[in-house]
Amino acid sequence: MAFLELYRAPLRHNHRFLAKLFKTNGIEWGIVTKLLCGNEVFLREVVALGEKEFHDTRISNLKALKKLAPEAQTVYIKPPAKRAIPNLVRYADVSFNSGLETLRELSAEATRQKRPHKVVIMVEMGDLREGVMGDHLVDFYADVFRLPNLEIVGLGTNLNCLNGIMPTQDKLIQLSLYKQLIEAKFNKKILWITGGTSVTIPLLLKKQLPKGMNHFRVGEALFFGKDLFTDGMIKGMRDDVFKLHAQVIELYEKPMAPSGEQRTNVAGVKPAVKDGDIGRTAYRAIIDIGLLDVDPKNLKPITQEVSIIEASSDMLVLDLGINAGKHKVGDLITFSTNYMGTLSLMNSNYIDKVVRLGTAAAH
Repeated sequence: MAFLELYRAPLRHNHRFLAKLFKTNGIEWGIVTKLLCGNEVFLREVVALGEKEFHDTRISNLKALKKLAPEAQTVYIKPPAKRAIPNLVRYADVSFNSGLETLRELSAEATRQKRPHKVVIMVEMGDLREGVMGDHLVDFYADVFRLPNLEIVGLGTNLNCLNGIMPTQDKLIQLSLYKQLIEAKFNKKILWITGGTSVTIPLLLKKQLPKGMNHFRVGEALFFGKDLFTDGMIKGMRDDVFKLHAQVIELYEKPMAPSGEQRTNVAGVKPAVKDGDIGRTAYRAIIDIGLLDVDPKNLKPITQEVSIIEASSDMLVLDLGINAGKHKVGDLITFSTNYMGTLSLMNSNYIDKVVRLGTAAAH
């Protein structure tokens, strides 16, 4: 059975890097755990890092975190569905919101549960996902301010996730100006300006982050050390927190080009036959993962002579080249995986999840 390993040493290395960075700059932050899909084994590793604030997009995951870290502050970071509001109030201390009707129902539920609820109002800054339009923000705030058992603790924005719009000094300064406007008009203190996510870290490192930005929520940088501006790595961070290992279940020398009348495959695509593959044979291995578990484009074999050919629902076919002497049925093939690949693997019930203390070693 294939298994995904989380390596404790690089995870803790990345956490130390981020914790020092934010402390030096006087910034509060929380860990975004949605990548882990509520897996208790991996959540324990994140809780053990010592942070006391966790962000997620699934209430069931926040429930698991409340069980593991009852003293931690849990934050729900997408507009909630109305039917989820009772559990949201029960398991999330804070939620990100941008809909007035939803906030009215949150207020009513918080009153019923006698459990005050904190709110971050999300502001649209150009990526066109969630957020109140800036022109409507003052009136929106005035309506929300009147609702009982809700405390507005922050203004936030989301960038890069939908249309790839990047954070800039100008956009984040504008968010700070919205905060100043609301505080002046309503004589209310707003604690957080949460414009910071993994994509914003390069601005902080370059000293280009406006002073008003005092809160980050970070997942991808913690787990992958990625610089989303350059698509490279943040200097000083690591990208080896996760590795996938899958077992060879068949190994034969076969033609590289298929034979017979060709139509679309199970995934609805018609694989191209390369001219160089006609008449060529290679050792082909099948491993025990497939499209049900992960999109192959999100995997990269650690061993250079191994390449991915194609996948069906439950099997992935590899090209091992002309010499398969290093491999046999039963061996493990190791892959690095990006954020979306790891997310898929975490969400697959067919992939075991294992913690290792040190650093990954290729199989």
